[in-house]
Amino acid sequence: MTSTLSPTLAVGRFAPSPTGPLHLGSLVTAVGSYLFARSRGGRWLLRIEDIDTQRVVKGCDGDILRTLEALGLCWDGEIVYQSKRTERYEAALFSLLEKGLAYPCGCTRSEIASAPSAPHPGEEGPPYPGFCRRGIRESKIPRSTRVCTGDGEISFTDLLRGKIAYDLSRVSGDFVLKRGDGIFAYQLAVVVDDHDAGVTQVVRGADLLSSTPRQILLQKYLGFPVPSYAHLPLVLGPEGQKLSKRESAVSLLDGVNPRKKGSGLIASALAFLGHPPPPGLDSAPPEEMLAFAVENFDPARIPLADSPLNLKNILTACAP
Repeated sequence: MTSTLSPTLAVGRFAPSPTGPLHLGSLVTAVGSYLFARSRGGRWLLRIEDIDTQRVVKGCDGDILRTLEALGLCWDGEIVYQSKRTERYEAALFSLLEKGLAYPCGCTRSEIASAPSAPHPGEEGPPYPGFCRRGIRESKIPRSTRVCTGDGEISFTDLLRGKIAYDLSRVSGDFVLKRGDGIFAYQLAVVVDDHDAGVTQVVRGADLLSSTPRQILLQKYLGFPVPSYAHLPLVLGPEGQKLSKRESAVSLLDGVNPRKKGSGLIASALAFLGHPPPPGLDSAPPEEMLAFAVENFDPARIPLADSPLNLKNILTACAP
């Protein structure tokens, strides 16, 4: 499904992974990125992040597309599938290797975790201590390809959260670009995809905040322009716990009819983002609510704190 907007300065995107149906958290991200792009008269692109084919659930990509259509979230241009773009990722990786900015690594996870010199654990386990940076150690075989992160902080100004800085040597160390099983890492694929699509703004959940400095590093290494970033608050479960994607699914596959429940779902997503529809519009078709929100969008109204949403209550409140 495409819209007829002309290309303008702002190019946003929504990039769900078909590892399960669309859920409340991803719906909020879709709505947030849509508002940022459309409020500037921009384009809103759709990408299916199916690079990790082992985790893809058959049929989920089509279900996500049908759900978005039913909720009035209309995208521009052709849908991009990461699984069809491995040649582009290979070319980017080759460029980094040629420049000496990436290298093969023979270390296992257990070796990294047990290394006496390993730094303190980061968000995703111990940062890589750089054992293979100057060449694979004797008797080792290549298991992955890593990028050289170097020293010093990488900083950026988040459109919602202000200036943020990360020292990658403490967060991740030299992170993986291609896994031992041949699958390209999310960080590399996303950077290449956003550049090739001309994306100028990346709006996503705060759970990906620590990915941003890694992607900025790769953008600089590859000579790509750096887009602007905004990280939205996360949706929590009804009791404030981590959101269960299965229990918060809003798709046809899970028995939710977004054409009948769409108004309540979009109204809830807008309210979560600080833009509740005014009285009289809160039961209007999703397209009307979204159009009003685009016209009146103000990023300063988006809260920064994560907060709960209760799907059962939302669906119960919707007209049958």
